Amino acid sequence: MENPETLSLAERAYQRLRSEILYGDLMPGQRLRPADLQDKFQLGLTPIREALMRLSSENLVALDTHRGSRVSETSPAELSDLMATRRSIESLCLTSAMTHGDAAWEAEVVSAMHLLTKTPLPRSAKDREAATLWESRHRRFHSALVGACQEKWLLWFWNILADHSERYRKFRLLQRMPNKNNARDIEAEHHAIMQAVLARDLQKATELMSAHLTATEQSVAWGLQAPNPLSASTKGST
Repeated sequence: MENPETLSLAERAYQRLRSEILYGDLMPGQRLRPADLQDKFQLGLTPIREALMRLSSENLVALDTHRGSRVSETSPAELSDLMATRRSIESLCLTSAMTHGDAAWEAEVVSAMHLLTKTPLPRSAKDREAATLWESRHRRFHSALVGACQEKWLLWFWNILADHSERYRKFRLLQRMPNKNNARDIEAEHHAIMQAVLARDLQKATELMSAHLTATEQSVAWGLQAPNPLSASTKGST
């Protein structure tokens, strides 16, 4: 993210709101009152409204003439559609990256993996700082894997899908509720993907990535069905 001091007010409002939706306090279905956001971010109403309009075009905010603005809702059906699309796009991006990637690309993959292994998952629903750090380093790892993809449109679509995936995964991360039927060693999954990618084993890498994304989808879907410990404090507030 750019230095906030160099950004326009509208861009600053957009980045702050976007970050809150993807990683922070703003949860699915939460009402977004411009006056409250103005106080929270210490920015004017005009840049706040511009940011809400821009985020609505990304489907991160829902605008309603009568009900005002809210963070876009989540649903099992949307999650299924989102992850099916991401699996397809990610496979194409990963194949291109493995075909064209050089030593510098390999080094970034290894570096991103190292940082991720050193980053603990949040321990509770209130551990927002840990969740944000883990998500940012997780995103860096997945971005590094596809970073050498030569098709810019594919990468553009990948980034949109990754943003929405993070919004769902944040919801699951902050719950941190036990699910004995869905235990995973995420670090081992990431490491296996990295090894296959660095070995340029296209079939194995894409199969492992598809399985990884499917497991994430299943974990998040379980979380959507479980009680949300944050809902009482976030619904209808900012």
